[in-house]
Amino acid sequence: MKKNSLTELTSIMERLLGPDGCPWDREQTIESLVPYIIEEAYEVISAIDEGSSEMLKEELGDLLFQIIFICQINKERSEFDINDVISASVEKMVRRHPHVFGDTTAETSEDVLLNWSRIKRMEKNGREGSGYLSGIPEHLPALLKAHKVSEKVSRVGFDWKNIDNVFQKVDEEIAEFKAAFHKKDLKEMEEEIGDILFTLVNVSRFLDINPEDALRKTIGKFITRFHLLEAELKEMSKEFSTTSPEEMEELWDRVKPKKRYRK
Repeated sequence: MKKNSLTELTSIMERLLGPDGCPWDREQTIESLVPYIIEEAYEVISAIDEGSSEMLKEELGDLLFQIIFICQINKERSEFDINDVISASVEKMVRRHPHVFGDTTAETSEDVLLNWSRIKRMEKNGREGSGYLSGIPEHLPALLKAHKVSEKVSRVGFDWKNIDNVFQKVDEEIAEFKAAFHKKDLKEMEEEIGDILFTLVNVSRFLDINPEDALRKTIGKFITRFHLLEAELKEMSKEFSTTSPEEMEELWDRVKPKKRYRK
């Protein structure tokens, strides 16, 4: 058996789920593995953000293991195994790239995406709930889902003419939120906040910026700076409870220019 091969990893999973395998692994179901799949996927993203190929290699391995895990559970149900999953992926990728494997022409990435959407609609034709937006995963993070929705409808012409129109819509939504705020209508404020966020997602789409990535990086930047602020307070032998908002603001301005460190 080739070292570090997919076959070896599959064999390890078979052993873990076997009669003399791991008690914890044998208790798992595809439903119980969902949190681990999500966690591993986000750790892959973190590794990409860190820019560490070694970390990325490790986290991709962890994510692959979860895929193997699910495949083995379904194999024991006589439903499918990892080879069936790979075969289905090969067939789909060939089918969805007719400009590479067939005689369709696609000169730009926009042409590719239009073809991709058309083929997906043909594949889903006749399925229950097969509307144009039904293929977007229900449990995507909200910002990412909003980006997917707005991106998809723009491909069929449901879009603003230019980004200035979107900026006008942002101003309009903010004005509507302020009106709801002055009325103290919490339900309406929630709705208007959602409208503001969705419109800002469209601003990011016009600029080819993924809002999920942008917010994730900003959160990471904030956490890093807050850690630096904590370090400054420690050097001053102070606690948050004994530091005024004005002092913390001054410290925040002091740490902002500092170079971001890696974990």
